[in-house]
Amino acid sequence: MAHTFPELIIGGVLVAPFVTYLATALVVIVVLRPVLHVVGFAKMFSNVQLAEMSLYVTILGLLMLLF
Repeated sequence: MAHTFPELIIGGVLVAPFVTYLATALVVIVVLRPVLHVVGFAKMFSNVQLAEMSLYVTILGLLMLLF
């Protein structure tokens, strides 16, 4: 049986599920950034932007696997 993907409809326009996953991962990262700052995430890596992008891609991949 084929897996059906939930589609988001905004103003009568179907939005691909991937766009929904991108937005959800962005919200998770925005909420997670203050926690990462408190934990000292920036001190653990020499290139903080690359580490945050890698975390974003990891969260995006997990969202795609789980939903």
